Amino acid sequence: MSPLTLSQLPLFPLGSVLFPGGLLPLRIFEVRYLDMVRKCHQAGAPFGVVALTQGHEVRQPGETESFHSVGTLARIDELSHPQPGLMMIRCRGTERFRIDQREQLRHGLWVADVTQLDPDQTVPVPEDLKPTADALANLIGTLQAQGLATPDLPMHPPWQLDDCGWVANRWSELLPLPTDAKQRLMSLDNPLLRLELASDMLARYQIGRSDTP
Repeated sequence: MSPLTLSQLPLFPLGSVLFPGGLLPLRIFEVRYLDMVRKCHQAGAPFGVVALTQGHEVRQPGETESFHSVGTLARIDELSHPQPGLMMIRCRGTERFRIDQREQLRHGLWVADVTQLDPDQTVPVPEDLKPTADALANLIGTLQAQGLATPDLPMHPPWQLDDCGWVANRWSELLPLPTDAKQRLMSLDNPLLRLELASDMLARYQIGRSDTP
């Protein structure tokens, strides 16, 4: 079966990394994105989130934008218009993709022809990494005990606490890692390796501090 390709996928370069299954709230006010988001929402179509390597989320006059070639599709779950010229959206990351060709349109919007990457295979968490999954379960339980409603949690159910990819992605989002480190984790095709690396980073982070992310 050949990989699925998408043509002229609109891109949203950000200073952060979106993981499959991750949540992404955005305030949309730049003209180049308002029309794009409206069209994606009406069509039920995704846009692509890519992490910036140069430039800013809000474009500055005369600056150059560049971004990584591996990103994640974002599907819009909620959209509101609190005032004219402003949209508030909540998105969820779905499949990863690799950019084959990119183009910046006259009004500043980037579009790309992309190939979707295979989703993570479901790999059970091995015994030696169970503490990493247990720590995530404890964090979820603590946040719920503090009265946080599900929409306010940093991750949403179903909890896939025995799946390497899901646990790795959630920790990769939560840990205070540099954007490039998060990008490397997201780009890995092996979910077990991603979890091993996230577990190592979690251990190092907790050595230096007594609180949890």
